[in-house]
Amino acid sequence: MIDKHISSIVSGMALGSAGVMMMSVLSGCEAPQEKQQNRYLVIEQQANGKYIVVEEMPTEGPNRAIIREKDAQGNTQERFMNEEEMKALASQEYKKVENGTSETTQSGSGGMGLGGTILAVAAGSLLGNMIGNSLMNNKNFSKRASSVNKSAYSRSASAKRASKSSSKKSFFGGNSRSSSYGSRSYGG
Repeated sequence: MIDKHISSIVSGMALGSAGVMMMSVLSGCEAPQEKQQNRYLVIEQQANGKYIVVEEMPTEGPNRAIIREKDAQGNTQERFMNEEEMKALASQEYKKVENGTSETTQSGSGGMGLGGTILAVAAGSLLGNMIGNSLMNNKNFSKRASSVNKSAYSRSASAKRASKSSSKKSFFGGNSRSSSYGSRSYGG
């Protein structure tokens, strides 16, 4: 009799645990994905014909950019690029990434083409988080992406990420990067 009672309690606990686990899995699937912050960019053409981001600001509105390029006489011309144009260029460059022909995944320095620059800086907000995250997991892409963005906003955001990761506390309250434990013997 007691064995039946214990058995029913144990099976009820297993069903309850399975139910809780299933609910947490299902609720995790329904959680909204965090949307990348849209950006307002100023992209400048360099003497070598490549582009770099010189200004970047988060924006509540759509992604947009001002493109500064030199004309045949060497005068700087500015043109506006809306989000649809940016998405089209980023999509074309992403197809090159998939084919292995994009300069965003090749080693090199000195900027990239306009499509590569836009993809490097705004992939997540233009093409979605999954694509942005997969690109940033590529070491060559992330290195090229950081080299093409010369804006103060990018440097500030990088510094904040670096300080967050370096200020994690250890279990005993000290900074985990500066904590060192030597071998000591006590008593004995």
